[in-house]
Amino acid sequence: MKIEVLGTGCSKCQALMQAVKEAVAKSGKFAQIDKVEDSIAIMNYGVMSTPALVIDGVVKSSGKVLSVDEILALLA
Repeated sequence: MKIEVLGTGCSKCQALMQAVKEAVAKSGKFAQIDKVEDSIAIMNYGVMSTPALVIDGVVKSSGKVLSVDEILALLA
């Protein structure tokens, strides 16, 4: 499983990254977690507002910080 957090490094992007790490740890699943800060790479996903969460190449959320529980539901 590959998880990407898209964002330029703002506080919301950092909060989403932390929530993703916590959710993956709680899920017990193995996942590669990457932070994508390149604006062109972010635009290639069609994301207009960050932070965004991408799981296995599919945008699951954009423009808000998901809770750990919301991320766990997406990982299930």
